[in-house]
Amino acid sequence: MSNIKHIRNFSIIAHIDHGKSTLADRLIQVCGGLEDREMKEQILDNMEIERERGITIKAQTVRLKYKHDDGIIYTLNLMDTPGHVDFSYEVSRSLSACEGSLLVVDASQGVEAQTLANVYQAIDANHEIVTVLNKIDLPASEPERVRKQIDEVIGLPGEDAIEVSAKTGQGIKDVLSDLVNTLPCPAGDEGKSLKAMLVDSWYDPYLGILTLIRVVDGKIFKGQKIRFMSTNANYTVESLGVFTPKILNVETLGPGEVGFITASVKTVADCKVGDTITEDRNPTSKMLPGFKPSTPVVFCGLFPTDNADFTDLRDALDKLSLNDSSFSFEAETSAALGFGFRCGFLGLLHMEIVRERLSREFKLELISTAPSVVYKILKSNNETIELHNPADLPEANHINFIEEPWILATILVPDEYLGSVLTLCTSRRGEQIDLTYAGTRAMVVYRLPLNEVVFDFYDKLKSVTSGYASFDYQIDAYRKGDLVKVSILVNGEPVDALAMITNKEQAEQRGRSICIKLKDLIPRQLFRVALQAAIGSKIIARETISAVRKDVTAKCYGGDISRKRKLLEKQKAGKKKMRQFGQVEIPQNAFFEALKI
Repeated sequence: MSNIKHIRNFSIIAHIDHGKSTLADRLIQVCGGLEDREMKEQILDNMEIERERGITIKAQTVRLKYKHDDGIIYTLNLMDTPGHVDFSYEVSRSLSACEGSLLVVDASQGVEAQTLANVYQAIDANHEIVTVLNKIDLPASEPERVRKQIDEVIGLPGEDAIEVSAKTGQGIKDVLSDLVNTLPCPAGDEGKSLKAMLVDSWYDPYLGILTLIRVVDGKIFKGQKIRFMSTNANYTVESLGVFTPKILNVETLGPGEVGFITASVKTVADCKVGDTITEDRNPTSKMLPGFKPSTPVVFCGLFPTDNADFTDLRDALDKLSLNDSSFSFEAETSAALGFGFRCGFLGLLHMEIVRERLSREFKLELISTAPSVVYKILKSNNETIELHNPADLPEANHINFIEEPWILATILVPDEYLGSVLTLCTSRRGEQIDLTYAGTRAMVVYRLPLNEVVFDFYDKLKSVTSGYASFDYQIDAYRKGDLVKVSILVNGEPVDALAMITNKEQAEQRGRSICIKLKDLIPRQLFRVALQAAIGSKIIARETISAVRKDVTAKCYGGDISRKRKLLEKQKAGKKKMRQFGQVEIPQNAFFEALKI
């Protein structure tokens, strides 16, 4: 157990791609956490999908030993956090387990939108902040300009920023000594009864459920009986350990230390992130404040392509929600797709990552419905309901009005692309709030409806600004909107999985584009198939899939024309009957492609 005065707990925060994970690699290497032969790039990004995309999805912890110039050996608990706006919940959880932050700013790109968002979170958590200018070895780096930006945009002293290159290792020793000198040691009392915060949990096929904890008071040891305070579940600690980044088993963890425990936790529901763990016989009187529950903003349905996989999907979602507490799910049924789950996410990238993890880690083949946001419906009897699934929208005559969520978006963009950004935001029903300059870069603040952002706003923003714009948002408020439900009918039958809620002005265009797409995707039948988009009983767009024709007159050689006519009439009657009773099977790939619009 380390002396509490020689412990420093800190998170690494930054915008996407500013070099957090590479800086963590260098810190691990310099402190001797791993030997050179064991090192690989992005050592803490241990998910295959993280390494492929080059992004951090899960916050990871590692304990390092650092010998300072005064001869004292310090224990550093480092948390590498994600940079993307969709994983900001991971960042806020990590910050609440630390006393300080290492703010990384790219010396060529400068301060970006997510840099600001993460700094404000750190300041809210009362963190001491050490600023680092990374990528100083690049020919495009402009440290003086970026120092000025840190002063003007963030309000932190830019001259104190340490110049480093996480790639070459330049300046890493300065960062370590600054961390030790600037950051405070944790507060805590070993003599008090055990009080520890549950920071994260995940499922390991060999060890069962692993729980990452930060001890605040008291100590936790092997064989101790503990209690999860929010669920009152009791367990016995089986093993304790820390990541160095290899697993190192320890006998006890004391105040200020971060480590993991295993305790044969059987049910996923007992591991609530943000919960307080205490000793069963001598519990602490007051729980820790925990974390603010995350509020999902984007919903979509996930259905197994084979209905027999439904229970496997439920188990997979249980295990995944243990590791990622920011997404929620509940069972739902669909006439077109069978049994599945309605899942809530913090954004589109979050949705994509969860879907990909389900298919990779659990080998599941899934169909997902179009993403939608949470609408508030005020019914004519003055009852307010929250709507997650567009297919469940009540009849129009039962609705007073519909409210949609709006966001406050901050966009940082070089001056030459400002016009394109303003045009894009205006086309998405945006309202400009503010426009300021920091050097040659504009900072635009817009109010935008969230359902205009969830589809392809981020991709469009990146393409109109050649990838230079950075974007961050927070939920602002619910506002009344002129919204309608667009139903897609195939042969007169509504397909609930393709229903969507959209602004009245864009309804026809959205409905038509789905009908055109489906026309190419649904195979031709023996009868004509009508594809329609409708608002209530009014058809706003239509496409027709022509019938496959069988030449029924092929066997007629000569003779009277009435013989041929008789056969054609018979065929016509048969097609009419088929159209009335025929079922059109929509192939799985048609759903995939149509939902990509």
